[in-house]
Amino acid sequence: MIEIIDVRGLSCPEPVLRTLEAIKKTDKETLQILIDTETSKENIIRAVNSVKWKILEVKKELDSYRIIITKHQ
Repeated sequence: MIEIIDVRGLSCPEPVLRTLEAIKKTDKETLQILIDTETSKENIIRAVNSVKWKILEVKKELDSYRIIITKHQ
């Protein structure tokens, strides 16, 4: 099961900080991040790439984005 990090409604830098915290603590290979702003989406993508995780998918939904990330193998 994929762990979901829901950071919708939070202002930067909180979505990035919570995403990086989840990456450090998880034992999962894949995480799903839910966000609601373009700025948070871009910042999370940069942060994920900086810690050697990989973006699998960025999906626009009604009023939010779903980013699926995985550990580099």
